[in-house]
Amino acid sequence: MEITKIATKAQIEPKWIVLDAKDKVFGRLITEVATYLRGKHKPCFTPHIDCGDYVVIINATEVKFSGLKLKDKEYFTHSGYFGSTKSKTLEEMLEKTPEKLYHLAVRGMLPKNKLGRAMLKKLKVYRGSEHPHTAQISKAK
Repeated sequence: MEITKIATKAQIEPKWIVLDAKDKVFGRLITEVATYLRGKHKPCFTPHIDCGDYVVIINATEVKFSGLKLKDKEYFTHSGYFGSTKSKTLEEMLEKTPEKLYHLAVRGMLPKNKLGRAMLKKLKVYRGSEHPHTAQISKAK
């Protein structure tokens, strides 16, 4: 009878993964990112431990969407005061704050607790192809 190994925090070595969003479908990219952040691609996956990797997304504004989502899909914010509901279309979010767009999409696929918030901090999103994490990535490979 085999015993299932449970990974401990000391055994986990996070790596840095760079994903280029250029000409990729947004939803498929986000599911891939959530898998890497959660650590489900590793054989030592343990649900109650953060065993995921750091993910760097470059060219965030050049992602593709299917259908009429750019004009039809809306994101709502509310400050808590009466009549303060504001909405932005997906196109506006992609132009002004693509980082927030990616964080909102990935957040829905991670656990809704402290562990999920810690995993989300390991996501780095950049508009262009330049990013300041080249030192970490060269060490990881």
